Amino acid sequence: MIPVFLIRGSLIRASLVRASLIRRLSGWRVVGMGVLALATISAPSMAQQPANAGAASPATVTFTLDFPQSNPAHYSIAVEASGHARYECAGTVAEDSEEQTYRAEFQVSAGNREKIFSLAKQARYFAGKIDSGNGRLAFTGTKQLSYQDGQLSSMARYNYSNLAAVQQLTALFQDMGATLDYGRRLTYYHRYQKLALDDELKRMETQARNHELDEIQGVAPVLQEIFEDTSVINVVRARAKELIEMGNSVTAGH
Repeated sequence: MIPVFLIRGSLIRASLVRASLIRRLSGWRVVGMGVLALATISAPSMAQQPANAGAASPATVTFTLDFPQSNPAHYSIAVEASGHARYECAGTVAEDSEEQTYRAEFQVSAGNREKIFSLAKQARYFAGKIDSGNGRLAFTGTKQLSYQDGQLSSMARYNYSNLAAVQQLTALFQDMGATLDYGRRLTYYHRYQKLALDDELKRMETQARNHELDEIQGVAPVLQEIFEDTSVINVVRARAKELIEMGNSVTAGH
């Protein structure tokens, strides 16, 4: 027979082992709940970080011209680093018409996009004075060049600049402005005065061949509308199609 004191000792040890095991399991549950609670608290904070982090503003170069003696009297062209561009102007078409605002959005060719931002860098992003300061020069409108991104914002006004980079940017933007203003006039004539389309497209074609226009694809939507309009005479539609093709070929070349 097994002595009674040995049986009692075994029972006591078993009880102690069970108690220790229960405490450990309870501790694990508490720790596990604490980790779960921490994960639950941390998850929303981590999820909110991307939402709270504002996206950086795209680098943008903007050219503005205000010249009351011209038509349009005001226009601006903003080009983003992605090539997306916005044109806005205020002017009249017919002598008896009221001044209207015209807007267009388009994609600048890769060549001109790179050129614009390269010249802006050469011009130190228009920080400081860029006007020649020569008061004897004829006034050709108040021009403004500005640069803006997520960290830098600078702007300068001028009538004429001696800086080569600014001169090249001015010429490029003015050629673009001349092209985009055709979009404004062609839209008006197509809607109200279709007989005027032929002369307008002739002038546009001549300027395009003389390299006085840039970014013809910027007015492609209105040219396409004219080409597809069977109520417009065929010679006008043919001119519109030719200009569309000119714009496509230049864009492909860039």
